[in-house]
Amino acid sequence: MKIISIRNQPEFKDTAIAYFQNKWASPETMKVYEDCIEHCIDTINPLPQWYLLCDADAIIGCAGLITNDFISRMDLYPWVCALYIEKKFRGHGYGSILLDKAKDDARMAGFSHLYLSTDHVGYYEKYGFEYIGTGYHPWGDSSLIYAIEL
Repeated sequence: MKIISIRNQPEFKDTAIAYFQNKWASPETMKVYEDCIEHCIDTINPLPQWYLLCDADAIIGCAGLITNDFISRMDLYPWVCALYIEKKFRGHGYGSILLDKAKDDARMAGFSHLYLSTDHVGYYEKYGFEYIGTGYHPWGDSSLIYAIEL
């Protein structure tokens, strides 16, 4: 398994944009992923970061490290977002590879905690995340918020 950091390997930018859009975007949010991924490359800020997980030459997953995941708790950051593993590769702990990369990059940037919002109960706890509350999205939904100390 190999992790590609788009910031460190910008030649994968267009591939990453297409992959994230395919897995996460709606017609209304396509530009959000394009714009954010394009601007992760030439910034002095430690965030955002976008990652692809590859097995040989095949992309099998992705994740991001961002300042806010469209959630009301803007006092908390950074956030892991858009964690995805292709269905045929699930059940092998590959998501933890991306989570570990996000944790390492957040720690190296000087952050003491990492957060995520999700509706999945039981998954992130396996990797040390703890439930800390509920957050609210601009579109009216809510999600569980988890944190891990780095």
